[in-house]
Amino acid sequence: MVLVDNELRKREESGNPVRVALVGAGAMGKGIANQIINYTPGVCLVAIASRTIKSAKEAYKKCGIENAKEATSLNDLEDCIQNNTPAITSDAFLVCQSENIDLILEAVGLVEFGIELALKAFENGKDLLTMNAEMDATVGLAIKERAQKAGVVYSVADGDQPGVQMTLFRQVRTYGLTPLVCGNIKGLQDKRRTPETQAAFAKKWNQDPYMVTSFADGTKISFEQACVANATGMKVEMRGMRGGDFEGHIDELCHNNRYDLERINKLGGVVDYVVKSRPAPGVFVFGAVQNDDFEQRHHLNLYKLGEGPLYSFYIPYHLCIFEAASSIGRVACFKDSVLKASTFNVDVISLAKKSLKAGETLDALGGFATYGECENYNISKSQNLLPIGAAQGCRLKNDIPEDQAITYDDVILPKDRLVDQLRQEQEQILSQI
Repeated sequence: MVLVDNELRKREESGNPVRVALVGAGAMGKGIANQIINYTPGVCLVAIASRTIKSAKEAYKKCGIENAKEATSLNDLEDCIQNNTPAITSDAFLVCQSENIDLILEAVGLVEFGIELALKAFENGKDLLTMNAEMDATVGLAIKERAQKAGVVYSVADGDQPGVQMTLFRQVRTYGLTPLVCGNIKGLQDKRRTPETQAAFAKKWNQDPYMVTSFADGTKISFEQACVANATGMKVEMRGMRGGDFEGHIDELCHNNRYDLERINKLGGVVDYVVKSRPAPGVFVFGAVQNDDFEQRHHLNLYKLGEGPLYSFYIPYHLCIFEAASSIGRVACFKDSVLKASTFNVDVISLAKKSLKAGETLDALGGFATYGECENYNISKSQNLLPIGAAQGCRLKNDIPEDQAITYDDVILPKDRLVDQLRQEQEQILSQI
């Protein structure tokens, strides 16, 4: 972080800031815009793209910028940037083509749109930083491979739980420990939540009801932990992860025999979550000493981390908009991905939130029809299970009982989707690993 901070200050002082375009001007996007514009030296937010010009203009206005100008063509956009005029556009793909933009930061969270934006960015030589755990957990390995072939950097941003966990995972490895559990601390988990039950909360915090529901029904945390699993090579112990309530400190969880050391070692480590633990909302990594090293164990005990065999490390917060901004420096200055898939061990599958009837069309993530759970990919593949990142718009051929997993055989897929194309690419990549 200090290196990133210093490098960005150097770029500020030399008049060579990282030129960033933000795609998405919802609650998350507006917060990120404010952090970049007012508190992140060495980064210049040259453009904001949003479905509605009003939202993009409002994002700049909330940051104290009143002179944003609409760009309806590539020439308009280039003129704005060259004249130091903040640009707003309803065409997100314009920012991919600009020669005056170094990095695109995507804060939308839609799978199909996210894929299209990523591929356009890569085609035009742009680094991509994303808040889109939904996309990464569905086709992250294929996206990473596309970026690599294009010679650009792809990364999930810090600040959201996957990036925070990955940063902690890397830190624990530098201590010489083997991370064996990467976890997420939640305050609530209820797979029956819907946009109706979450409407009041969403309104209070100016959030989208479907997005808020995906937090509450377990879909979002499943995406987040799948991202971590596929970046680290970990798996899940069981469908849906172990999960459950634990009303104590995360250090206590580490030492209460929740995890069988031999089992999680054989799995290469596991991702998990826990509800109601302290400190919340935070993340944790449990690590083990390699080769039962006496010196390591002695000093870990000396520094009050106990006698093992697992040792608890945690971060008691995740500060999405604040830490996402610092990720820009990691990607643009050091070509360091905060998180990207190295394999595809864990999928997020679709389960029926209620009894569903043949002929119904599955709605959006965090909706009324489905919720997502983590499943090891070898099982997901063998059972032909439908990833929830590809579920929206699918029409059911069969009745599906409540809580039953939905398979590809149960649905008719929409035509010509990028998500289906990249899932096939991902299969080919996995066959060669």
